[in-house]
Amino acid sequence: MSLGPLIVQSDRTVLLETDHELAQQARHELAIFAELERAPEHIHTYRITRLGLWNARAAGHDANFIVDSLKRYSKYPVPEGVEREIHSTIARYGRLTIDRDEGGLVLRSEDAAVIAEVSSHKKISELLEAPVEKGYRVKDWARGQLKQELLKLGWPAEDNAGFTPGTPFEISLDQSGWSLRGYQREAVEKFEAGGSGVVVLPCGAGKTLVGAATMAQIKTNTLILVTNTVSARQWRDELISRTSLKAEDIGEYSGSTKELAPVTIATYQILTTKRKGEFAHLALLNARDWGLIVYDEVHLLPAPIFKMTADLQARRRLGLTATLVREDGRESDVFSLIGPKRFDAPWKEIEAQGYIAPAACYEIRVELPEETRMQYAISDQDQRFRIAATAAAKMPIIKALLKKHAGEPTLIIGQYLDQIEEVSAALNIPKLTGETDVAERERLFAQFRRGELTALVVSKVANFSVDLPEASVAIQISGAFGSRQEEAQRLGRLLRPKADGRSAAFYTLVSRDTAEQDFAQNRQRFLAEQGYSYEILDSDEI
Repeated sequence: MSLGPLIVQSDRTVLLETDHELAQQARHELAIFAELERAPEHIHTYRITRLGLWNARAAGHDANFIVDSLKRYSKYPVPEGVEREIHSTIARYGRLTIDRDEGGLVLRSEDAAVIAEVSSHKKISELLEAPVEKGYRVKDWARGQLKQELLKLGWPAEDNAGFTPGTPFEISLDQSGWSLRGYQREAVEKFEAGGSGVVVLPCGAGKTLVGAATMAQIKTNTLILVTNTVSARQWRDELISRTSLKAEDIGEYSGSTKELAPVTIATYQILTTKRKGEFAHLALLNARDWGLIVYDEVHLLPAPIFKMTADLQARRRLGLTATLVREDGRESDVFSLIGPKRFDAPWKEIEAQGYIAPAACYEIRVELPEETRMQYAISDQDQRFRIAATAAAKMPIIKALLKKHAGEPTLIIGQYLDQIEEVSAALNIPKLTGETDVAERERLFAQFRRGELTALVVSKVANFSVDLPEASVAIQISGAFGSRQEEAQRLGRLLRPKADGRSAAFYTLVSRDTAEQDFAQNRQRFLAEQGYSYEILDSDEI
């Protein structure tokens, strides 16, 4: 027992006193195996979940590390029941293995009772064939589905069945004038040792380089799945710049272009496009003998692709993301079908090394005028959120912030197109939305990077995989119902280190005493999870 910042409770919640001198160190270790649930000013509440413990185990942390961490920082003795639960949960990971022999896939366990339990379950028995020593043969097509069903039963299987090498293709890193950072090398090593899984790094910390270094390590035909066409072009440019790949080695498979090459970059959207009720481009997944599939922003992987991913279990799969949080609650599918978390570097740790810019985060509470409050009061729930999010009362605050940060590269980020149009017109600042064609998007982004534009009004198309390294101010005027993954992406737009070393400022404008304020607590939770302070200001303080 110590006089630390944690209180561990018997229901597996953990309270963190944020003002304690050891709070930062404790937060870093907690983030390895626990999920932040609530983050008011002084006491943050974490929950130790089974999935969190299994992700920690897959990343190389055992039960002793987790229990010792809790004991080291806990103010009171850790309840014995919690300690036992951590040990028993961790012990379930890998008690079942999926292996491969000359006859195909086999599900095995040294524990006959575990095999008896899972094989008697109807949904699992349908995936199994004849019994073999210490287990059952598995139907060839069922590797992904079996892992999903076993996880639901609380028996996460360790997949040792190996991967198809794919068609070999020579790729090497061109490290003239740069080198991989220590945490990037470690991420590649941990992924390669595990064979498949997810690397969690903050935006701006070089996830693309982790992807490129993994490709150079494995040297095989690679399919890269990305969020949109702009992201596809950025991946292509980065790969040409940082590796031995030439333009002709890289194909783009999107709405506008259908190219196949040893390295092919495709959008999630094209894979989920349907014609006559069928996924029209599903053949892309088998068009070449891929040895590696990279899922960029894996937390945004559309639900239909999970089924496709279940069919791709023989390929190595690398998920890249800034947060494992999915608003649809399908974190367990990422664990089963892409793979467990292999590497996770805390945001503040990378900031301390100077690889991402420090950021100050503010929520500005805006008072609605009486007329708008009345309109809000008599509307339904969905309409209320929109009224609060698009309130005209935010416009003077936007102007004041632009004046405060005059000349600094600034992104004004909104959810609603009519609001974006209105702000763009009122401030005479170019806008960029999903309706902006790709060529115009690239032109505006290039002008912003060169400093010819100091401000852009953007929709959620700029949330993902857009490289704007000098952006140092973001003014978030509306968002998607308090999405934590959106908060990760929007803050991430500011975290590329600045040439002059300056800090970033991240403002969120929220209508006071409305549904928008309630949803904003979710966003605060993400920032607190990463160790960022979140100051709440009144609009008259700006």
